[in-house]
Amino acid sequence: MTGAPSTNVATLRQLFVLCCMATLMAANLAVAQVIGNEAEMDRLQGKAEEAMASDDPEGAAMAMGRAALMAKFLAKTHQDDNSAIRLFQGAETLFRSQEHSYRAMALFRRAGGQLPASSGVCGSLSLAQSSLQQALTTLTRESREPGPRTAKALQLQQAAADWETVIDSLIADYQCR
Repeated sequence: MTGAPSTNVATLRQLFVLCCMATLMAANLAVAQVIGNEAEMDRLQGKAEEAMASDDPEGAAMAMGRAALMAKFLAKTHQDDNSAIRLFQGAETLFRSQEHSYRAMALFRRAGGQLPASSGVCGSLSLAQSSLQQALTTLTRESREPGPRTAKALQLQQAAADWETVIDSLIADYQCR
């Protein structure tokens, strides 16, 4: 009869260890999923850049649209971190701006490349410009607050500033003014 209590203790100890391991695995999986989603957003952004390097503005627009959706998802999953919310909201609007620009390029090409560009092309560039202004506002506000995401915010802010030049050039080249 004295053997039974020690067996129960051993069983309880094993159950406790298993529960702890399961909890740790679930927590690690949740963290890995968030990191995985951020990596997926970056991968989609890179895929868009590769598509543009291959002269495929339609593919680039599709990839940037997906990156924007991932940024929106990440903003929703970080409801407890205002800094992360603003970062991913800024990323979403920057990616939308790039998506609109790439769509304008694709539309201009499909229309035969005749100047001045159609109202659809110019409208897409106008949407790109307004999304970019929203991104710059959001990202500029974010970069003033030190935190773990400041470097990413500064990187996106620089990308937005560079993208402003691209949009202005497209508007001029397509004679949208």
